[in-house]
Amino acid sequence: MKRYGSVIGVREEKIPEYKTLHAAVWPDVLRMIKECHIQNYSIYLRRMPDGRHYLFSYFEYTGVDFAADMAKMAADPATQQWWAVCKPCQRPLADRAPDEWWAGMEEVFHQD
Repeated sequence: MKRYGSVIGVREEKIPEYKTLHAAVWPDVLRMIKECHIQNYSIYLRRMPDGRHYLFSYFEYTGVDFAADMAKMAADPATQQWWAVCKPCQRPLADRAPDEWWAGMEEVFHQD
């Protein structure tokens, strides 16, 4: 199992919409997340001292080929539709890697 953490900005005016979407995630999207070996997935919201709001995510990957599972997820029509409604709420970080939407974070501590 590998843990992943990431961060992205969220547009302040879109926070209520984003919360509503995530209060009732589409069943097909949840199914695909599980099929792609992701578990214990959480998203947190925080307003930072710069005045902007950010989303922080955490999940555990239990598969053996992360790239293949992420490609499977990206090819899924329901997930594509989900992303199409979620992405306008988000504000990607300028310094994220070229292949990232959410910017990856380095894990520096975990207690088992």
